[in-house]
Amino acid sequence: MMRNLILGAALTTVFVLAALISFIFTPYDIAALDIPNKLQQPSAQHWFGTDHFGRDIFSMIMVGARTSIAVAVLAVGIGMGLGIPLGLTAAARRGGWLDEIIMRGNDLVFAFPALVIAILITAVFGASAVNAIIAIGIFNIPVFARLSRGAALGLWSRDFILSARVAGKSSARISVEHILPNIGNLMIVQGTIQFSLGILAEAGLSYVGLGAQPPTPSWGRMLADAQTLVSIAPHLALFPGMAIILTVLGLNLMGDGLRDWLDPRLRVLRA
Repeated sequence: MMRNLILGAALTTVFVLAALISFIFTPYDIAALDIPNKLQQPSAQHWFGTDHFGRDIFSMIMVGARTSIAVAVLAVGIGMGLGIPLGLTAAARRGGWLDEIIMRGNDLVFAFPALVIAILITAVFGASAVNAIIAIGIFNIPVFARLSRGAALGLWSRDFILSARVAGKSSARISVEHILPNIGNLMIVQGTIQFSLGILAEAGLSYVGLGAQPPTPSWGRMLADAQTLVSIAPHLALFPGMAIILTVLGLNLMGDGLRDWLDPRLRVLRA
């Protein structure tokens, strides 16, 4: 429904704007320690309070939004950039050896969750935001490959594709000129969903120390730092937790709204 799209877009826009504004302005310097004012409750001076080092939590959430969104966008970009061409190639060579290799490779990647992939990568290269992006991106590749292959297979028997083949167009050209535009809406919606999952994955990896490293703020690491202080300063976990929840909720609502808006059949059913 349109209200889902509007509400989801509004929530997402708030955090995207916070991330963009953090490049040029934050209420307080996130690197400045203020030990005498540590663990302050939310107030007019510090809207979300301060952490155990006296840093302003509102400012850290703004910069944390930048970290989470950047990791999720780049990871989803890797998944789409590699997964969709693989899926289209597999669909064009359906039943052949290339299709079999691509799909069995996807099955192999699916056997390892993003966290396991991150552990393997960080064991070799060390923990960092870049390695978190690679881990989440690798996990996204088979998602888009399977989805694009399944959607493309349903189009290869359509009359307009048969006409393109009769006209002498190659499989690669048909995939780019005819298949991809017809599954683009589906890929956009799935990209929105994977974006929200990327936010969760980044938070999870940062929580266990495999994501962005200090001094770069991350919502997941803010939760990890707060877990031993929840009883005396619950705001340390409340605000980064709400940031994750609202961002993921906004992206999922936007994905649901986009699906309804881009698919005429769903618009008719819900009318």
